[in-house]
Amino acid sequence: MDRSNKRTPSKLYDAYIFDLDGTVYLGEALLPTAGETITRLRELGKRTVFLSNNPTHTRYDYSAKLTRLGLATSPADIINSSMVMVNFLQQHLPQARLFVIGEEPLQNDLRAAGFELTEEASRTDAVIASFDRTFVYRKLQIAFDAIRAGARFFATNADRYCPVPGGGEPDAAAIIAAIEACTNTKIEAVVGKPSHHTAAAILHLLDLPPDRCLMTGDRLETDVLMGLKASMAAALTLTGATTEADLAVSEVKPTYVVKQLGDLLPET
Repeated sequence: MDRSNKRTPSKLYDAYIFDLDGTVYLGEALLPTAGETITRLRELGKRTVFLSNNPTHTRYDYSAKLTRLGLATSPADIINSSMVMVNFLQQHLPQARLFVIGEEPLQNDLRAAGFELTEEASRTDAVIASFDRTFVYRKLQIAFDAIRAGARFFATNADRYCPVPGGGEPDAAAIIAAIEACTNTKIEAVVGKPSHHTAAAILHLLDLPPDRCLMTGDRLETDVLMGLKASMAAALTLTGATTEADLAVSEVKPTYVVKQLGDLLPET
């Protein structure tokens, strides 16, 4: 294992939080060393939980996918931005009527939590922007009308794109930008990574102090930044969206930098 010019961990942590796309897998395949590394951490009695800003799949979907790829995982050990959005709205707007620019899994999670979804701008208490591959002008018009009538404006995540084999898909940042541009209204809160809302959900699930946890992901501006802001150690893996050139010019400085997840295991 080549560890040259890399800051890799010299100790084990009690809990490991992993981003999914670009960190654990890409498409329908585990990334090199991911499976054996997570399996080894579990054998050593370490908690492993998984985190995604992508709300187009449910926690059960992610659980099924990881299990299918050879990493049996309970939905209880997965946090996605849909779950964090539900928690956020239950705390801040528990009876809100929502216009959701997002796909069916997010809509279903919000309905299951008791929220009413509407396409009537005049009845909308909050517009929820998200990753939506069915985005059309009609949706932008409803969001425009609702926000101009006083609706609040939140988002699940602000990722610019979602990595997929061979490239990427435009993500929620594009939806947010379109709504901000036409309404001249800044989004109030983005609950996914790197927000404190997601960090709090992770630490609540783990019930551990942050200095005993290691956040690992392939994006400096979401995974690494969130971990550092929450007082966790944060490892950047170079298996996804971030290159060595990106790292060299970034103001976000991870605790560790690894070429693959196997580098998280200290040498013995």
